Amino acid sequence: MLVLTRRIGEEIVIGGTIRVTVTSVKGDKVRIGVSAPPNVRIDREEVHRRLQEFAAEPEPIIACAAKRGRCIEDAEPIPFFG
Repeated sequence: MLVLTRRIGEEIVIGGTIRVTVTSVKGDKVRIGVSAPPNVRIDREEVHRRLQEFAAEPEPIIACAAKRGRCIEDAEPIPFFG
């Protein structure tokens, strides 16, 4: 891990396209601003972790009543997890 010291208004540049700016410091809290291209997703660590948990959960598979390998049009969909 690279550890840097910055003052309010100073920036760190990552990969030439991402800028992290220290905007304020109050007590033990540091407020930062992040500027990045639109295709770069920026999340707080706890949000990122939660998204990873959701990504690990299986997607439901929708099944329906079938006759000779075809869904019966009026049959109610039956969700289940495979």
